[in-house]
Amino acid sequence: MLLAHPAVLDDLVKRYTALELALVAGDAGPDTRQKMADVAYTLCVSTGTRDIDAALIAARHRLPGARVEDDSAAAVG
Repeated sequence: MLLAHPAVLDDLVKRYTALELALVAGDAGPDTRQKMADVAYTLCVSTGTRDIDAALIAARHRLPGARVEDDSAAAVG
């Protein structure tokens, strides 16, 4: 499987996060929602995943400075 360059993944994660914040703030019209869907799709394809949560985790693990160990247990509790 081809893997996206970390700089591309970083840009996609930042774009998705900004669009998500706009959605939460109520500043999201149909254009924003479509852009978010497009970025989510691109993240999934770029990381070889099928849903945005898995794509974000996979992308963040490939970014410089990412923690190697599994930190999923730290989020519980």
